[in-house]
Amino acid sequence: MSPAKVALLKTSPAGVLDDIDRLFELADGPTSLDRTAPTILKDNISWHYPFPSANTTPWQLEGTILALKKRGFLPLTCVQNKTEVTNAYKGEDLNGYRPVFEAHGIDVLFNFKKEDMNWVIHRPKARMLVLDRIYKKGIRIPEYFVGKNMVHLPTVKCHIYTTTTGAMKNAFGGLLTHKRHFTHTFIHETLVDLLAIQKEIHPGLFCIMDGTTAGNGPGPRIMKPVTKDILLASADQVAVDAVAAKLMGFDPMSIKYIRLAHESGLGIGRPEEIQIVGDEALAQQSWDFRVGRSFHRLAGWITWFGPTRIFQKLLTRPPLLYLLTLYSYIYHDVVHWPLREKRVAKRWRAESPWGRLFQEYREKGALRPQPS
Repeated sequence: MSPAKVALLKTSPAGVLDDIDRLFELADGPTSLDRTAPTILKDNISWHYPFPSANTTPWQLEGTILALKKRGFLPLTCVQNKTEVTNAYKGEDLNGYRPVFEAHGIDVLFNFKKEDMNWVIHRPKARMLVLDRIYKKGIRIPEYFVGKNMVHLPTVKCHIYTTTTGAMKNAFGGLLTHKRHFTHTFIHETLVDLLAIQKEIHPGLFCIMDGTTAGNGPGPRIMKPVTKDILLASADQVAVDAVAAKLMGFDPMSIKYIRLAHESGLGIGRPEEIQIVGDEALAQQSWDFRVGRSFHRLAGWITWFGPTRIFQKLLTRPPLLYLLTLYSYIYHDVVHWPLREKRVAKRWRAESPWGRLFQEYREKGALRPQPS
């Protein structure tokens, strides 16, 4: 397999939109995508509340739109998904996406709305690790995705189930319906299967990852935001996740989904085999991030990964499923957000340069609106 290329740049609030444009060029974005095909933007809303590092940033979204439009990648649409515990409508509103979409004429589709997406059975050519056994009646994907470029917009952060989350995990919400509970036990294998499917259905695949504020701790929602001022991009979804993992202080090949994808030939996970372009010295950083412990992580272990996972079919069907969903809602939205994370986010908006830029987007909308 040829060497993977990952672009890595130091950035600042004043220059971030131009830096994203440069990043796209450095990572061979123009040649990685099909100019004759429509392009989907897949943002990442891990929590509908605007917690720093949890979600795609408005400048990441606008910078990517500008870079794609500048090079003639049209039409552009954004596809959003929901989970049992996140609200896509609330998320796009609170995170400042709507004014960016409106300013740049981007249509937004929702993969859970019947009028937007028709789900069809996809029969992968690649050998599946688990999905064909989980979905015995057929693996369903949005028909809309087939034949279109895909640009993922994740952030650099930890994850309680997969250690880190990024480009590969970002496909989880788009390609599978929100009723995807049984894949959690095999989450690493699932991400590898989804990458194999993406390579079959998308003529071009790319990722622009935001590490301006990175998330340390039991993510993807309850984290400690840390200012890092970096951006990453690559056409290799495995490589960009591997570089982000290494920056966070993890051995990429010790993370199962990265190792499995590397061994399956879907990308490069070994850092020594990845070419860094841009600010190469940044790749030597190691932030010593830790996933840490939380009750939510323990609950996930009980349901999905520990010996008690034999009861998961009982735990993940009504009425117990509704109780688990209610628990997650109370844990995140009723307890953590008003009692702790809301104050963290407010302090970030007041004290961090990135928080102040976020507030500017909330108040003014897009920074570089396109002429109508």
